[in-house]
Amino acid sequence: MMSTKNVAEMLRIAGLRPTRQRMLLGELLFGQGHRHATAEMLHHEAVDAGERVSLATVYNTLHQFKRAGLLRELAIDGAKAYFDTNTSNHNHFFYEREGKLVDIPEDSIRIDGVPEAPAGMVISHIDVVVRLAPK
Repeated sequence: MMSTKNVAEMLRIAGLRPTRQRMLLGELLFGQGHRHATAEMLHHEAVDAGERVSLATVYNTLHQFKRAGLLRELAIDGAKAYFDTNTSNHNHFFYEREGKLVDIPEDSIRIDGVPEAPAGMVISHIDVVVRLAPK
């Protein structure tokens, strides 16, 4: 579990000032290991913890964390964005009924035939989302 001191240090290293709201959201996101969260989920957790924070602030903070390299954003169905605290190149199962995103074990998928990136570009991530539905 990441302590308040560790969250503050992580933010400073990433070039972000550890404001009260960044600290609160950082502790919720990073305090219990890797996780996947939407802005709405995080906002609900903050409100349940007795904090007054707007959904817009949660979105802004998540995008600041993403730009600083602390989070990875995954768009599901074009409308719902999940933020992943594990920024390594990895893949996901998406449980469609529950709206839940789960990491796929690292060696479970092999990708062959990746195209060359266009001139001046480099492939930064390959996102594979395997959608799951009940039988």
